[in-house]
Amino acid sequence: MEPVRKETWFAYFPEDYRWSAAMLIMISTAPFGSSDIGEIDRVGKRLKERIGNDEAWFEEWTRMAEEGEARAKGAASKGRRVTASRFYLRAAMYYQMGERFRQPKDKKALQVFRRGVECFKAGARYLDSPAIEHVEVPFEGGKSLPALFVKPSDGGDRPLPTVIFFDGLDVTKEICYFMGGVGDLVRRGVSCLLVDGPGNGESIRFRGLYLRHDQEVPAKAALDYLETRKDVDAQRVGVMALSLGGYYAPRSAAFEKRLKACVAWGAQWDYQAVWRRRFEMAYMTALSVPPDHIQWVLNVKSIEEALEKLEKFKLGGVVEKITCPFLLVHGADDAQIPLEDAEACFRAVGSKDKTFKIFTAEEGGSQHCNIDYLGLALPYMHDWLAEKLGA
Repeated sequence: MEPVRKETWFAYFPEDYRWSAAMLIMISTAPFGSSDIGEIDRVGKRLKERIGNDEAWFEEWTRMAEEGEARAKGAASKGRRVTASRFYLRAAMYYQMGERFRQPKDKKALQVFRRGVECFKAGARYLDSPAIEHVEVPFEGGKSLPALFVKPSDGGDRPLPTVIFFDGLDVTKEICYFMGGVGDLVRRGVSCLLVDGPGNGESIRFRGLYLRHDQEVPAKAALDYLETRKDVDAQRVGVMALSLGGYYAPRSAAFEKRLKACVAWGAQWDYQAVWRRRFEMAYMTALSVPPDHIQWVLNVKSIEEALEKLEKFKLGGVVEKITCPFLLVHGADDAQIPLEDAEACFRAVGSKDKTFKIFTAEEGGSQHCNIDYLGLALPYMHDWLAEKLGA
């Protein structure tokens, strides 16, 4: 594993990019209720002598999640709703971030992930604001996509602009709730539908829905669902997604013209080429997941099969079809996706209303999906969405 560039971002584990990036996600999302710095540091200290041991990572974060869940249950039993919500939501994040690196997804991993989902549900029930509703988005073949619908607690049935938020390669709707600062987006008068699409979260773990290139299909399902809700203005719906979502969101906007705004949070251009480079470098580069994660989400058994399936994960010839307002946000020092890919994507986008925001090391937010300064990048994206959707 290549050393972390300490001059551009805080690295809890300088020897390990993947672990450091995960720690930074938890640290940077703490203001949104995902975690507590003291709890993060307690786990980090226990892991200092076992860096790179994913089993130790799984055990220690599960342990911290269990402590939080126990405190939440104790508070709930005494009617302390605010305290219960805080601990439940943090436990959900710890369970899911702990499970994230465990491969294969065995029975123990799935049990822990499910506990994370249930903790988030419990925390949402006790949360006064915003209002979080667990919903099912009807999907092809009689299946459905699990999702969170988040809106102002005092919103009632008045139709509000709404953003569809898809995951990336290795996150979930629950993690995206925190990482996307969804509560702050909702405070701007924009509701949000966070969806575990194929290859993500509950959809792959419990419903056998694997990663697919035609993201416009789940986007259509989400839009069809939103059109059934009285509290959604179906004429003001946008889409955003992070990391691999830099492929999902533009692909959705290119083929689904009902979308009125698109945010690609972290660029993609040729995802097959990205993984080809990683394979050729024997994974000695910045990865956010264990190397075999890509084979799991694609439901393949070999690198060759993975590359074959990734052939269609390209935006050339696709983003030219985008006509709605488009925002691309990228970090100048992104170690996973080079700035050249972001530039190629932006040049090709067909929209006449398009914006390219590059966050630099000097201002902060220069890392992958701006995890080193979410407090700067999120307001930029939220304000852009609120403006384009007329919130």
